Amino acid sequence: MEAGRARATGGDVLRIEGLRVSFVTHGHMGEVVKGVSLRVPAGRTVALVGESGSGKTVISQAVMGLLPRNGFVTDGRILFSDPAKNLKAPGHVIDIAALERDGRKIRKLRGGRIGMIFQEPMSSLSPVHTIGNQIEEALQLHRPHPRREARAVTEQMLGLVGFRDPHRSYDQYPFELSGGLRQRAMLAMALICRPALLIADEPTTALDVTIQAQVLKLMKELQREIGMAILLITHDLGVVANMADEVVVVYRGQVMEAGPVEDIFRRPGHPYLKALLKASPDFDMKPGERLVALREVAPAPPAEFLRRDAGRGAEPTPLLSVRNLRKSYGGKKGGGILAVDDVSFDVLRGQCLGLVGESGSGKSTVGHMIMRSRTADAGTITYHDPAGPIDVRALEGAALRAFRPRMQMIFQDPVSSLSPRMTVLDIIREPMIIQNRGDGAEQKRRAVELMECVGLDPRFLSRYPHSFSGGQRQRIGIARALALNPDLIICDEPVSALDVSVQAQVLNLLKDLQASLGLTYLFISHNLAVVHYMAARIAVMARGRIVEIGPRDVIFRAPAHPYTRSLLKAVPQPDLDRRLDFASCVPTMSVSDPASWPECFRAGTPGGLAMLDLGGGHAVLADSACTVRDLTAA
Repeated sequence: MEAGRARATGGDVLRIEGLRVSFVTHGHMGEVVKGVSLRVPAGRTVALVGESGSGKTVISQAVMGLLPRNGFVTDGRILFSDPAKNLKAPGHVIDIAALERDGRKIRKLRGGRIGMIFQEPMSSLSPVHTIGNQIEEALQLHRPHPRREARAVTEQMLGLVGFRDPHRSYDQYPFELSGGLRQRAMLAMALICRPALLIADEPTTALDVTIQAQVLKLMKELQREIGMAILLITHDLGVVANMADEVVVVYRGQVMEAGPVEDIFRRPGHPYLKALLKASPDFDMKPGERLVALREVAPAPPAEFLRRDAGRGAEPTPLLSVRNLRKSYGGKKGGGILAVDDVSFDVLRGQCLGLVGESGSGKSTVGHMIMRSRTADAGTITYHDPAGPIDVRALEGAALRAFRPRMQMIFQDPVSSLSPRMTVLDIIREPMIIQNRGDGAEQKRRAVELMECVGLDPRFLSRYPHSFSGGQRQRIGIARALALNPDLIICDEPVSALDVSVQAQVLNLLKDLQASLGLTYLFISHNLAVVHYMAARIAVMARGRIVEIGPRDVIFRAPAHPYTRSLLKAVPQPDLDRRLDFASCVPTMSVSDPASWPECFRAGTPGGLAMLDLGGGHAVLADSACTVRDLTAA
């Protein structure tokens, strides 16, 4: 359809009517978007919500004209009404679905009048070009400027999205930037041409809670300044509650429910939407309350070789003690960047200790040093075996190999942590083969039992990881971690890459396994709601140090350290009555920068900070000269 022939969309920048999208695979055409209709009004934010595989990203690709070569719009219209052109020619509308694929008209719209932020900024940015070059390229394609003027416009946009030194940042490469800054660079690239519509596909999924709050605040401010409409694609209902004016809920390519954000959260009608709302962990959950997964996993009773009864019902004692752990990178003999500085904590037998903090705080490094996959510079790691304490750092050779089954790890990315060239049976058997546990028949029998234990059909053992969903792959990772019947499992961001509904499945499974097998967890995460659900005690890390540690209820009810308070304040909750106050929860400087903390939490003299006991197992890192009263006043 030619521009201007479609009927006017009124005040809507984007209107999708009866959109159907199909993909051709192996000669068969399968429909993935089935008659979707939605609208995005000018200056408003519409959230497109649903699980992975629901068709959210395919809808955005159709709007941008970026469908894969085997993807086709088979029916429906995608009507784009540019407010700038409507001033000159009222009723000017373009049907994007009817435009020639990769033709001049769609290329002019894409990146010019319609901007897009992709989910993973590292893979979306070229590693061999500077940030400034990439943003300026988008400008020159759609709004050509003289070279010097183009750089000035680019630096102005870098400053607008929060880069402190735009002139220096222009010449930096993506690998030199943090995840939050890379996402800001993507935002600058999408906004450099001042688009009428911004499509944000999971723009904060991979970001820490404080950086996420900064990016969300920035999007709101730029929306007000530019007057653009936003189509926000996400599965995080906390982000939806804080950003959206209207919500469209999709499931398997169909719209289940749509309406104003007030109606969606206060008066949900469709069972799928109600289930999504119940699947999100929040701070109001009572002890023993479970998340409600959309499709609950029903694990079988644990196999005999996994059972353990020692210590059940007794007062919890330390299983692992970490003292004065230290690790630095980039220098000789302990010099360079200090990643972990004087970290000490206990993990009690049969309990879960949550280790939380922003990216770069050192929490994953601590987990890897405990596992001996990285070498600590100093400190002790003591495993309390019934036969006597074991110095984990001192183990070498055969002794280390014999000890390794006691501790296992569940990794963050269920895709890259499983070999694509191995079947599920080989993946689960591998630890048993390395440790010489049983013959081939025994190993296969245990693999079958482990699959049942994590709620997967043993008939899938002959399949490869690519044929499973993200949640199923993570359950395979859990089965592999259980293969050697460990006492301690280190969970390194095990659900950060999963949808909220799949996340609920995996978290419930981990809790069930802990209860039935007496497992002990060190749960590493930046998601405070997830840690609140899983952990009995919580340690908060900032810049390589534990700044606060204590029972879960105390940490969330009465946090003592300003960094902990800032983290809690920045969590977007799926509750319209507790929306983020962007003015107070997003400070001008990093919340992990000691310069932003009150004086009692900064060292007055070198070595002046120490863990101050607040009672009941609650301690906070503060100047040793300060009293509890001083900290309360701060």
